[in-house]
Parts: sequence; C-alpha cells; structure tokens
Amino acid sequence: MFPPERIEIVTGDITRQAVDAIVNAANESLLGGGGVDGAIHRAAGPELLAECRALNGCPTGECKMTRGYQLPAKHVIHCVGPVWHGGERGEDELLAGCYRAALSLAKAHGLKSLAFPAISTGVYAFPLERATRIARDTVRAEADESLDLVRFVCFDESTAETYRRVFATLTA
Repeated sequence: MFPPERIEIVTGDITRQAVDAIVNAANESLLGGGGVDGAIHRAAGPELLAECRALNGCPTGECKMTRGYQLPAKHVIHCVGPVWHGGERGEDELLAGCYRAALSLAKAHGLKSLAFPAISTGVYAFPLERATRIARDTVRAEADESLDLVRFVCFDESTAETYRRVFATLTA
C-alpha cells in the first residue's frame, strides 16, 4: 500500500506543478480540448500538440506520455477518462485503468512525482465522490514505492474538500 504521507491534495492550477509529470484529462484524439486538457495544451505550447498528433490518439482507460515543453513538469501523461453513462458501461474500471496506466508509465520511466487532476469529473460528468474513491483506492493499491509524491490538484476548494474527506479514510 502506498503510504498516505506521500499523497497531497491541493487546490490550484495543474499547469503550474513542478513535478516529474502532470496527468492530463485528455480526450481520445489527444489534440486538446476544453478544461484541463485545453489549459495544459495552451501552457505547454505548440510543440505538445505536434507531439500528440504523432501519437494517433488513445483509447478510453489508457494513457500515453509526452514531454512537458513549456510546463514546469518534465512530462505530460495523457489519460482518457470515461464519459459517465450512469455507471452501466464499465466507467469505474475504465477510470481505475487511467490511474493504473499513469502509475505504470511513471514507474517505467523512473518518475518520482506525479500530479493528477480529478479525471472525468468535469464535462465527462463522472460523479465526483465516486471518482475520488476510485482515485484513492487505485493509487493506494497500485502506486510504486519508488514514487516520492502523488499530488491531486483540484480546480476549486469544493473539489479539494471532497478529496480530503474521501482520502481521510487512508489513515483509518
């Protein structure tokens, strides 16, 4: 089990995180979009889009990694989270797959620190508390001991409060 003292929950801008990799809540094209995805593409600069074009997209529940370009983070791990359809189309497993795939890429590339957004909880409408429990349980079970830090960067204080409440059960 990944130690809870290596997990941080903050309110802020994921594009300003000085970590080895930030995770992008991307769409299947990987070519930018709204929300976190658009903000990351704007902050990283046009080189990110050029690299993403060469990746030929990514299936839901999986991830691909690029350089960070103009971001403080060295890399971007692009995860394609599921659109919420009421929980009857494997959304929970697809979301857990995003976290597993990102953690696996981090391990494979010797990364020490990751920053995640609240994947799929914006326009993809995944219920926040449910998504937070999946993030907590997957990171706790799957994060490698070689990681020094897993940070969850919440866009607003209300989201951060949900993360703090759900993650508080880590120490219980």
